[in-house]
Amino acid sequence: MQTRSEAPAGVEDVIRGAVEDAIRAPSVHNTQPWLFGVRGSRISLRADPDRRLDVADPQGREMLISCGAALYNLRLSLRKRGYEPVVRLLPDADRPNLLADVELERGHEAVTREVEREYAQIERRHSHRGGFRPDPVPSGVVTALLRAAEQEGARVIQAVEAHVLGALAALTDAGEHVQRRIPAYSTEMARWAPSPATARKDGVQEVSYPVRTPRTEPYFAARDFARGQGWGVEPADEDGTASAGIALLLVTAEDTPAAWLRAGQALERLLLCGAEHDLSAAYHTQAMQVPELRDFIRMHFCGDAYPQMLLRIGVPVGEKLSTVRRPVEEVMIEEP
Repeated sequence: MQTRSEAPAGVEDVIRGAVEDAIRAPSVHNTQPWLFGVRGSRISLRADPDRRLDVADPQGREMLISCGAALYNLRLSLRKRGYEPVVRLLPDADRPNLLADVELERGHEAVTREVEREYAQIERRHSHRGGFRPDPVPSGVVTALLRAAEQEGARVIQAVEAHVLGALAALTDAGEHVQRRIPAYSTEMARWAPSPATARKDGVQEVSYPVRTPRTEPYFAARDFARGQGWGVEPADEDGTASAGIALLLVTAEDTPAAWLRAGQALERLLLCGAEHDLSAAYHTQAMQVPELRDFIRMHFCGDAYPQMLLRIGVPVGEKLSTVRRPVEEVMIEEP
């Protein structure tokens, strides 16, 4: 980066560190659709529309959920560094890609152990594509996950009843089949799931998914990022005990850009809470990307709320897979 506008001593390093933590957030197909404009002690989070999934996500709903997750990491990282982030969501109606302005205010109190503990999970959090160990997630941990989402203005509905689980699994499978038969979806998937020869620092790459995923009951369809090419990481030996884990619907009261940003922040807070208990999440966006199926889920399983994400959570089987991130210099921009 070039020299930025005048800022208080030490703030430049604080901001760079916070942005480095922010970009560890999960994003749909690892598109990393965010930009961070910096001026003095202000950080402006913007969506990068060139990284939106035009076919699967034409409204940019999942793009904003991804950016919301990065915003939560940014807030947490600033608190860890002794600053209180003052956040304004969607500060300018004439600039829809400007998602938030974050002003840094020096904190007056010591960093709490809770913030220290949660911050440590940013690096530990990993997505998972596969089955989980059969051990149930303790009810107290489930309660903590639900509370984490609520603290960010969203809500989580746990699918407990067998027929609800089966229906959500079947709808995920239906979404996968619908998308595979539409050429534009396949083309978009190929853009964001590059071949093993790639040097890119984005997308879902070979090191990020297994060659094959175990069957679970009920079975939630996985994305075919390898597109039948046999790419992926060879999974550890499995003994047939893989579980689907617990299935959660992340929902919001409204279905607006502000709600999508809140959903992303709630998602990341939930994921960091899970990481503290050695839990990982598998995401199933197929049905959410087919409008008729998303409407069906809302009508039958969400009451008056809007479903934003379906995910499974548990202790992953096998080793954690790797992912890639763009360097901070590509996403951090000096503003005049």
